[in-house]
Amino acid sequence: MRTLRVVGLHEDGKSIVCEDPERRERFLLPADERLRAAARGDIARLGQIEIEQENTMRPREIQARIRAGESVEEVASAAGMSPARVERFAYPVLAERARTAELAQRAHPAREDGPDVRTLGETVAHSFALRGQDYTQASWDAWRSDEGKWIVGLTWTAGRSDNRARWTFSPGAHGGTVTALDELAETLLDPESHRAPRAVGQRDDVQRDTGEVADLPSRVGATVIEAPIPSPIEDTEDTEDGTAPTSSPLPARQAGGGLVPEQPTAATTARGKKGHPTVPAWEDVLLGVRSQRG
Repeated sequence: MRTLRVVGLHEDGKSIVCEDPERRERFLLPADERLRAAARGDIARLGQIEIEQENTMRPREIQARIRAGESVEEVASAAGMSPARVERFAYPVLAERARTAELAQRAHPAREDGPDVRTLGETVAHSFALRGQDYTQASWDAWRSDEGKWIVGLTWTAGRSDNRARWTFSPGAHGGTVTALDELAETLLDPESHRAPRAVGQRDDVQRDTGEVADLPSRVGATVIEAPIPSPIEDTEDTEDGTAPTSSPLPARQAGGGLVPEQPTAATTARGKKGHPTVPAWEDVLLGVRSQRG
């Protein structure tokens, strides 16, 4: 690399005349913004000028896209630039977003009867605790919408699903307020809406109370065996003394100082006129006499 010396200003007033001392060759160097930044030693300005000349995306546009929620990698890919160059202009905006997300957690959820006493961060942390989820693994962020409003978002993973809740953040006195923008955000603002899964035993209790357990085996595929129900014996034939027939034990006879049940005979097992067994009278049972009625 050869060393040049400055001769002076060109007659057009827009270029610097430089000369090679050894070869006596002269060169024109444009007196533009880059030269002035190099003469001042302003490295940041030199990098900005380089980005503006090599790419169509200006630093202001980079910052606007970062403020709208895009990441450094997304802007670098869209601009055809390295992430390191984009991050140079994105850093102050990223810091602004992080600060806004922190302030939004101290804001109060807007209710129908006014702002909640608890803050957004406290309410969400309580909801996570009721669900048995790790609140420390959730990530907060903030960005500006197309309307210029700040949006605060929370992302977390539950099982295999990635979840995201969003609120609008309105800075103001006592921390400002936040308003839910989606269903997940509304659910997190209402911790009592969460109900723990009911145990299997509780389901069985409900079925017993509601009478649904009777047909449970048929629904689960079990085999139902129905036992035959004996039909009661009805006898409409009256006895000789006009009393209604009753079932009685077998007569007993005196034997050895005690009562011994009488063994059934053909007379006691004989059938009546209508095929019903003949029932002995009460005096026969009392005296131990076998009935001869037929």
